[in-house]
Amino acid sequence: MYADIIVDITLEKLNHTFQYAVPTDMEDRIAIGLLVTIPFGNRNVNGVVIGLSDEPKLEVSKIKPIKAISKEVPPNRDLVELASWMSDYFGSTMNQALKTTLPLRKKAKPKERKIVTLVSDTEYVNEYYNKLISRKNHSLGKERLLKELIAEKEIPWDVLIDKLHVTSENIRSLEKDRIVDISSVRVFRGAINIENSSDVKVELNKAQREACDIFKENRKNGIHKPYLLYGVTGSGKTEVYLNMIEDTLRMGKQAIVLIPEIALTYQTVMRFYNRFGDVVSFINSKMSEGERVDQLDRAVSGECKIMIGPRSALFTPFSNLGLIIVDEEHESSYKSEQAPRYHAVPTAIERARINNCDVVLGSATPSVETFYNAKSGNYIMLKLPGRVMDRSMAETEIIDLGKELRSGNRSMFSRRLRELMSDRLEKNEQIMLFLNRRGMMGSVSCRMCGTVLKCPHCDVPLSLHRDGKLHCHYCGTIVERPKACPKCQSVMIGTMKAGTESVEDNVKKLFPNARVLRMDADTTKGKGGHEKILSAFANDEADILIGTQMIVKGHDFPNVTLMGVLAADLSLNASNFRASENTFDLLVQAAGRSGRGEKRGNVVIQTYQPDHYCIESSSKQDYEGFYDSEVMFRRVGAYPPFGHLLKVLIECKNENRIEFFANNLAKFVKENLGEDDFFQKTKVLGPEDDYPKKVNDVYRKTLYLKDRHYDRLIKAKKLISDGFSQIDGNNYVNIWFDYDPL
Repeated sequence: MYADIIVDITLEKLNHTFQYAVPTDMEDRIAIGLLVTIPFGNRNVNGVVIGLSDEPKLEVSKIKPIKAISKEVPPNRDLVELASWMSDYFGSTMNQALKTTLPLRKKAKPKERKIVTLVSDTEYVNEYYNKLISRKNHSLGKERLLKELIAEKEIPWDVLIDKLHVTSENIRSLEKDRIVDISSVRVFRGAINIENSSDVKVELNKAQREACDIFKENRKNGIHKPYLLYGVTGSGKTEVYLNMIEDTLRMGKQAIVLIPEIALTYQTVMRFYNRFGDVVSFINSKMSEGERVDQLDRAVSGECKIMIGPRSALFTPFSNLGLIIVDEEHESSYKSEQAPRYHAVPTAIERARINNCDVVLGSATPSVETFYNAKSGNYIMLKLPGRVMDRSMAETEIIDLGKELRSGNRSMFSRRLRELMSDRLEKNEQIMLFLNRRGMMGSVSCRMCGTVLKCPHCDVPLSLHRDGKLHCHYCGTIVERPKACPKCQSVMIGTMKAGTESVEDNVKKLFPNARVLRMDADTTKGKGGHEKILSAFANDEADILIGTQMIVKGHDFPNVTLMGVLAADLSLNASNFRASENTFDLLVQAAGRSGRGEKRGNVVIQTYQPDHYCIESSSKQDYEGFYDSEVMFRRVGAYPPFGHLLKVLIECKNENRIEFFANNLAKFVKENLGEDDFFQKTKVLGPEDDYPKKVNDVYRKTLYLKDRHYDRLIKAKKLISDGFSQIDGNNYVNIWFDYDPL
């Protein structure tokens, strides 16, 4: 037997398999997905088995044998197959993909807890105890120890030492006399520790029941198409998830629940733990290596049946996966920024296909691609059209910041927002202020009329670079920065910048008696930072919560009756074809935080572009109206779902070398694609400076390939990878690939 092995998956650039002989004594244990130790040159390295066969590819005498099979990574053919798909679909090496799906775990010693157990019969223990206390100078520690053990029978060692102040000599003495036994049990770090959990099972409404019934009926009939659970904010999607998972567990299967933000972990885990108990686990990047290892071990052993977490939770090594849920599937955080630059949604769909299980994508504002697939019949749509308990949506107002400016109000708060904030503080109701900072990439707009300067060829906002000129990141067009607005001739034209700290300072000046919390990347750096702030706000320890997008996603605060969006334009003007979609998603999510309790909420959206279809649709929470407008723009521009982009990012520390290589790469691509009729409709755009042009002394340039067919871009990526060594100037240059960049 022979094994095809990817060598040392820490070497990310390696994309080649090597064949090794499987020793006879390993034949019954070898399996695809196993980590093995193999001789490589003059050293031993780790590798992953990705294929098995009876046919040697070389002379048998030249094929070296496998040295050992590691116990660290369990066989999981599904995750190896998924890595192979990711390597092709997202344009990475097999090693990069394997490192993602089968991460090499650092050695983390299992944590154990010693338990002291009373093992002698009651009569003998009582006799021993009476003899002990009859002595004048007997050990008081032993006396306390025996008293507690007679009452409890079993007590953790650390409790005896730290709380009862018993010495280890006292315990060892009783062990020697065969009164107690000392054993060790494994303690799983990162486990949920809740003393009082309550399972409040909610009665499903008609729409929720119908969604669950369709799901269960299809499952019974072996239909495993992806689902879109499409429901407005507050419509009860989580309760539907819980019902689907309950059915999954009843079948003896396991479930993965993906959430977009670490900030949501605690609140989400509580909902699931209260329903399902300690079969629920979670994993995220803030956990220590030991905690992550322990939770993955729980999944492998079967102690954990539901894993919750951001996108990396998708690779939980479950052996009997039955359901994958991707909550808030539209979120950009589901796209990895490291190679392989995978997106969790198509990856979840592929893992579901490999495991023959179900995948449910949930959102009030689905991505344009997902909604298109649902309308086209590729996905099954489940609708939740109204809020639970028939609660009304928050009342939304759009404030034109241009009018505010013209009337003399130069502050970041409109008159209407200040008025509503005063009213809520008087009523002891809570307020959230959202600063939409996503997309602060140097776009330029007019503060008087809201006009955004766009590329004449691509209809996306131009971006202001350090050279003082406006650049298009899609076609390379460069124009001079105008001194006045081309529409209204106002000189108040430039980039918009703001910060949460500045908002906090202004709020405290306006309302000195208000209790204010701020939640952003700076205030949530430490472990538990998200939970601390959210818990304080939930416990009514603050009147106003100020934050970035992390405060608008999935949180449920019944006393919040006002949401203020301070600058909707910051993301609307981003130099990205998804700018309108990202802004709409954020505004609808923000609006959904207000009025989730008994009292009706208000939402104030401050913008310089009140007539933009994205702003108008979000104020009405009209996703389908937004979709109809957005999909026309996508179709004309051949953007997803009607076309696809491949971004080729070039990096080098030498500015002249990167310029030389980028031009040669563009020439190589154009010449090679031009020779093949398959690529007749593939457009090559660039090269152009990436934004930012330089990071940590590394220069960056971008080449875009655009085509209506994704498979052509996959083939083009392979052509570039294979031809890299033939292109002049490739020394000290790195290239990275990103399909349909966010």
